[in-house]
Amino acid sequence: MTMETYATLMIILLCWAILLVADLVVSGLLRLVAKVPFRKAFRWGLVALLVPPVVIAYGTLVERNRFEVKEVVLEFDGLPESFDGYRIVHISDIHARSFSRRAKQMQKAVDMINGTDPDLVAFTGDLISLVPDELDCIAPALSAIKAKDGVISVLGNHDYGTYADTSGVLVDDLIAKERDMGWNLLLNEHKVLHRGQDSIVIVGVENTSPSHFFPSNGDLTKASEGTEGAFRIVLTHDPLHWESEILGQDYPLTLSGHTHAMQLSLFGWSPSSLMFKHNKGLYTSDSGTQSLYVNVGLGETIFPARIGARPEITLITLKKTSCK
Repeated sequence: MTMETYATLMIILLCWAILLVADLVVSGLLRLVAKVPFRKAFRWGLVALLVPPVVIAYGTLVERNRFEVKEVVLEFDGLPESFDGYRIVHISDIHARSFSRRAKQMQKAVDMINGTDPDLVAFTGDLISLVPDELDCIAPALSAIKAKDGVISVLGNHDYGTYADTSGVLVDDLIAKERDMGWNLLLNEHKVLHRGQDSIVIVGVENTSPSHFFPSNGDLTKASEGTEGAFRIVLTHDPLHWESEILGQDYPLTLSGHTHAMQLSLFGWSPSSLMFKHNKGLYTSDSGTQSLYVNVGLGETIFPARIGARPEITLITLKKTSCK
């Protein structure tokens, strides 16, 4: 039994135990207050007990495999003409461990990515959960991602391997594996992309977080050195970085991940909104000149299920603002 399966069973059993106690209490109260027969109330409560495990089973067996392509069109005044219509696939938070027994699902996601015919694939961190060896089963699939300008990636908090080994040696192994896949990993660096005489800049920042629980090695100034005046897109794992440093500077578009929408979204609301002001989807600055997109990820951590927060592949089409 895998750790993920064990965790799922424990969560289901815990839910059952809590709800069973609640059923007994509510049934007793209904008998005392509303004169509802205890057995009748208890039976209806037992029916209700079936709901959580069914929902969790659905999230584990079905929803986590229902990859979704979300299409977003963004207009910018300063976008160079040659990049009008440029297509970026944004993916995040693969957490390779969550695909250790689901390599076919990873290939399915890659096929969907390639099917969008992207100009660029941008990955915003957390390729692994604990150790780089998690990649071994899915590296062939990830190496097959195709885009005209390749895959550009950054590191997330899990990618440093500090949850498994605090010495910091694991990140070097991950960097080597990532580059062996043909990905262009930016470590507080930037990459200039050209179309004819025009160009845009992808600024890749290492994980930057205000929380002391997460590594914070980002250096936006270093990553952006010499790019002033260019149309710049920032890749940064944690969306908190947008408000803490990027907002108000000349970075029209920022792509992030990290939140997973806590792998739970009910009627559009996610508990991640309690922790992150910008927790999923598209956000625009008050000035209207800067946008942030938070991708909810492809994989999972801790709990191997998604409920209402389907694994996401975001297709962003850049458009130059036209005169009206």
